[in-house]
This record gives sequence, C-alpha cells and structure tokens, in this order.
Amino acid sequence: MSWFSVLILVPALAASGADFTADSTRGARLFDTLACIQCHSIFGQGGKTGPDLGRLVDRDFTPSTLAATMWNHAPGMWAAMKEGDIRPGDLNEQAARDLFAYFYSARFFEKPGDAGRGKRAFNERGCANCHGLTEFTKPLVKPVNRWEVLMDPAALAEAMWNHRTWMLEQASAEHVRWPQLSSQDLSDILVYLRNLPAPPSKPAVFVIGGGHDGEVVFNSKGCSSCHSYESPLADRIKGETLTEIAAAMWNHASEMAAAGARPVKLGPGEMQDLLAYLWTQQFFEDARNPSAGRIVFASKHCVNCHDNPSSSAPKLTGNRRAFTSATMVSALWHHGPRMLEQMKAQHLSWPRFEGSQMADLIAYLNSK
Repeated sequence: MSWFSVLILVPALAASGADFTADSTRGARLFDTLACIQCHSIFGQGGKTGPDLGRLVDRDFTPSTLAATMWNHAPGMWAAMKEGDIRPGDLNEQAARDLFAYFYSARFFEKPGDAGRGKRAFNERGCANCHGLTEFTKPLVKPVNRWEVLMDPAALAEAMWNHRTWMLEQASAEHVRWPQLSSQDLSDILVYLRNLPAPPSKPAVFVIGGGHDGEVVFNSKGCSSCHSYESPLADRIKGETLTEIAAAMWNHASEMAAAGARPVKLGPGEMQDLLAYLWTQQFFEDARNPSAGRIVFASKHCVNCHDNPSSSAPKLTGNRRAFTSATMVSALWHHGPRMLEQMKAQHLSWPRFEGSQMADLIAYLNSK
C-alpha cells in the first residue's frame, strides 16, 4: 500500500479553534490493524465479504455520509467480527481522522466516472489534438503515459492551472474555442486515463499544513484582488471535491483572460497551500442544518439517553466540544456495541441515517 498518498490535514476548527492532523499512511496501517481489510478491500487488495472501498461506484459520499454509512453498517459489522473471532483495535478520534485521510487518498470521496465517456470527452474536447496517449503528438507536450499527476488531485489541479497559459495561446493561434469541462467530464477523463496501459507510478503526495502558508500564496498570486477569503469563493467550493475544483479553475481561465487578468503560475506545492487555506476546512467539517439536526437528535432516540440525567450516557450538547465526522466514527467504535445492547433492552431500533442527516446532526451538536 506504499503507493497511497500521504495526506496531512490541518484546518482550523471554527467551533473550537483547535487544529488537527490526519495522515493517510497511518490510516493505511489502521485499515489493516483494525481488521477492516479482512472483510473489505482497496483496489482488489483485501477481503471480499464487504465491498471494495476503492471502487468509484455510483455514490456521492462526503465525510458525514461515510460516517452515516458506518453507523448503518455497524450492527452487521459487529456480528461478522464476533462470528469470525476478530478483535478490533482502538479507534480514537485521531485514528479516525487518519482513516478518513486514507479513504481520501484512495479517492473515496471523488464522484464516480466512466471510462467510455471519458474517452469521448478526451477526443471531443480536443485534448487528443495535443496530448498523445503514448507518443508525442506535439513537441514538448508529454504523452499521457508520462504524466505524474493523475493519481494526485492537488498536483493535477496545479498542473491544469499552469497549463492554461500555453493552451490559451494555442487556442487563439488555431482559432478554436477554449474547451469547457464539467466536473463530470473531468471525472470521466481521469477514469479513462488512469486505466490506460502503463499508468504513472509516481505516488501522490498531498500535504496540507506543516508550515505552508496558503494566505501568502492567495495574496501574492493576486487572488485577493478579486476574491477574499470571506467572499462567495469559499462558499462556492464548500463540499466540492478536488476534481470539481480543478474543472472550475480550468473553465475560469478563459474568463480571466477575457477580463484581461494577467496569467499567474503556481509554484510546486502552492496549490496545496491554497487548498489548506480555502478548501480543507470547508470539505472536512461537512456540517449542514442545525435545526434539521435537532429533529434528527430526537427522532433517532439520541435524546433518550444523552439528554436524560438518569442515564449514564454523556450529555452531548452544551459542552463546547467540536464534533466532526471523525468524532462520530470514533464514538461509534468505542460506545456502539454497548449502545446497541441498551437500545435492544429498551426495544428501540438502531439509528440509521439517510442523506444529509449525519451532517445535520453534527451541525446541531456544534451549535449548542
């Protein structure tokens, strides 16, 4: 599993002002030591009882929907582990973050794509006119099998942004329109290219934090002349995947050129810095509607124990604790089996979450 990217996330948690880190290398080890790999596989490596978590099936997962899916799956998972005499290791909140980072490095949160559609889009959008698959189509334009960014979403977004100046010049010289890409187009193209023979073997490295300063990049590259951190830019990218952001930046290039904005090139790693500044907190906090979450808290019977002074369950609201999807997964791991026994004793059904309910619940717990 050494080819998985290292992902370190250091966003500021608005509710607590604290920083956290997450490392997908540690998460990959946890996937093994927590016995996940005995039932689940990643890209074909591991057990076959559960689904392959690396396959981009028809899903639209965010961190909170992943947490919800784990809650829904928990009673069956515990039963299977008991039957197989599998003893899980500890999953504290830090470990849960690392596991989320591992899933992120495996592109678990990316939208599904289709290689057939990707091949058509690669040709119809004119990509094939310059980019050969295995041979040079134009001098100095690397063929796809020499690209080193296909498995690294941050590096891909950076390369696409830096590539736009040359592309704009070519499009103008050849009197062709700038090719617009939807996020689905780009997802499809990436699935197509990633499945070509002799794919790039360089592992992705995705580091956010660790001394990087995205605000400096944001200002020095002139982004702040049109956008501010508090502007709709941060809101527009909330919950977006990196593929969606890369497609939006690609389409934005022609608009900037038409407005006379000077082209600015990003240095190595500066896209990661910008993502740390603008995107990471937006994506990984993943909270929605506190009012709807209050209804979830009651309807899923959380209130029976967690708002009951006679219960031994801790009070979740009003203690200024910051809740995230990783918090919920860690709580499930530590307290879930006991919760299941207590709910059975009270003839209550195990809480199952649909759609955005987990995100709403997290928003409610953070609002109290």
